Amino acid sequence: MSDLLFIYGTLHPERAPSAIAAAARRLRPVGAGTIHGRLLDLGEYPGVVLEETEGSEVSGEVFEVPDAETLARLDAYEDYRPAEPEASLFLRMETEVAMSDGTRRSCWVYLYNGVI
Repeated sequence: MSDLLFIYGTLHPERAPSAIAAAARRLRPVGAGTIHGRLLDLGEYPGVVLEETEGSEVSGEVFEVPDAETLARLDAYEDYRPAEPEASLFLRMETEVAMSDGTRRSCWVYLYNGVI
């Protein structure tokens, strides 16, 4: 079974940097959606923190991740270390995405783990 991933930034297949472009091109589009959160400008790339306050939405797109190898490459690129979450730049967490068609999907999202 494949995983779903909510993308709001540089992992998008149309704008992925060369270091991750091959893995990003393997992702299969599912549709547009939003999550409750705050988009951060971290300079070279964006980050998101979850936030439930009124009007705090981040737009993005949901993609199907075809296999564990692709997910592992995305984790490495995002500096997500499952065995060392405190040392990770981003954490891969599950959150609910409100899809543009009105449905809700449970998806992975990379959340910024640094100091804001």
